[in-house]
Amino acid sequence: MNQASIDKVAGILWQTRLAQGRLSALPADCKPATLDEGYAVQAAMVGLAGQKMFGWKIAATSAAGQKHIGVTEPLAGRLFADFVLPDGGSLAAAPLQMLVIEAEFAFRMRHDLPQRATAYDVDEVRAAVADLHLAIEIPDARFEPFDTIGPAQIVADDAFAAWFVLGPKVVDWAARDLPNQPVCVFRNGMVAAEGRGANALGDPSLALTWLANERAKRGPALKAGDVITTGTCITPLVIAPGDAIVAEFPGLGRVTVNLT
Repeated sequence: MNQASIDKVAGILWQTRLAQGRLSALPADCKPATLDEGYAVQAAMVGLAGQKMFGWKIAATSAAGQKHIGVTEPLAGRLFADFVLPDGGSLAAAPLQMLVIEAEFAFRMRHDLPQRATAYDVDEVRAAVADLHLAIEIPDARFEPFDTIGPAQIVADDAFAAWFVLGPKVVDWAARDLPNQPVCVFRNGMVAAEGRGANALGDPSLALTWLANERAKRGPALKAGDVITTGTCITPLVIAPGDAIVAEFPGLGRVTVNLT
């Protein structure tokens, strides 16, 4: 793809996102075929968005999640500031296509992790973290159907990034056993999903390390202040208008969102 094609598809996808519309397919002359092309489209969206990047998301961090959307590895997407909701905030559910929520751990970076020739290890990456937060991601797709479009177009579609709820900080996070941390999601006061931190690539810290190295390889690298949500700890939970969602991380706290 040349830059004109990259810019064209980025514009199509961004405007579809703002309109909460749906695409059956992209024009043949600007359809990304490789991950590199998909990430180039993502990068072009930053210039179109007119808003700051808030951070990054990691999609497909479990074998089941990868199988569901037909990929064999995690994928990175960008979080944008105008799509971040406050803890306890509300969101209209009817325009959403995927209609699921995910309970996640999100790291805020204290230091940059610049591009370099050697890979970062998990200890280096954890040392660059400022805070760990509880979070809810509400992904969405601009394609219909979305589960057969392949990894290049999923990446171009910002790895299905949409809405994000940043919850409270985790006290003394570095001492926590994140892989074995239980997670319980309540829908309208009833237990609707359960999981644990290991569902995010075995350990949320390992998921963060994967992204640090992915970004160090492809660019742009992770920067101080970036918030990275590391993948769902539960099987994505189906939602509907009127649902009140509470993601409980026993011993750590909770984060909530209301669907209108």
